[in-house]
Amino acid sequence: MKTNMKAIALCAALAALSAAPACAEELDGIAAQVGDTTILRSEVTRRMRPFGLPVDTDFNKVLNQVIDEKLIVKAAANAKMTMQEWVVDNRIREVVEKSFGGDRNKLIEALAAEKLPFSEFRQRIKNDLIVTAMRWNAVDKYVTASPSEMLAEYKAHPERYMRPATADVSIILVKTDVERAAVDEALKTEAFGDVARKYSSEAHARDGGVWKDVRPGETFLKEVSDEIERLKPGETSAWIELGGWSFLVRKDGETPAAPRTFAEAYEDVEETCKTAKASELYRRWIDLLKADTYIKVY
Repeated sequence: MKTNMKAIALCAALAALSAAPACAEELDGIAAQVGDTTILRSEVTRRMRPFGLPVDTDFNKVLNQVIDEKLIVKAAANAKMTMQEWVVDNRIREVVEKSFGGDRNKLIEALAAEKLPFSEFRQRIKNDLIVTAMRWNAVDKYVTASPSEMLAEYKAHPERYMRPATADVSIILVKTDVERAAVDEALKTEAFGDVARKYSSEAHARDGGVWKDVRPGETFLKEVSDEIERLKPGETSAWIELGGWSFLVRKDGETPAAPRTFAEAYEDVEETCKTAKASELYRRWIDLLKADTYIKVY
């Protein structure tokens, strides 16, 4: 993570070559100033490509998140809150395990590709933990949802708490043209499930390729889920070519979306109410922190 100290060090290193006082702006570009901390544009653009998460293309949105972090980390320092180094180490191990298959060398390679020093990556992890702890103390532990608030939310937005549509499908997955031809021939005289057990490489092949009560859009690749959506119960698709594999899909049945009772939707309603409250409290907290800090966005 680049801070004002990083920019100062860079300026000092170039002092013998140039007398320009604004070398940081020329080499990178300042996105914002938060108190005595400088946020460079490169820091924001790196945050737009988080490991294991979708790329965020909204620069201003990510910049605001970085500004919030700087404010919270400063508040933590003022409150004398510290983060134990072993906690940071454990979190890094979790990242390596989840995003890099437990191979720390792959993390180092990914950081090198991003031109992000490990020390800056480690500081980012530490700041994330500090932000989480500070947010819990200032916001999350105060968030509750009363039964009356939840009931009002449920009645006002019943569409949010529908039981989603599901489908029962059977799938045969093969790799070669020879296997595909064999499946086509076998289906003339054999049941779909028996053919799946014999030829399919799909995860549910031993169960006849059956997937019960699934949400296709969340379970399968788009090309497959779109075909399931198009099919009527009992219909079988043509072969779907995808990534060098061939999919054959039969829709066995479907269950349309339906309302859930308040009791059935209780946890989702509670989460909605708590999320809305937490967002409001968080914004108030950040506004208070901003009131005591000089902030300029370039």
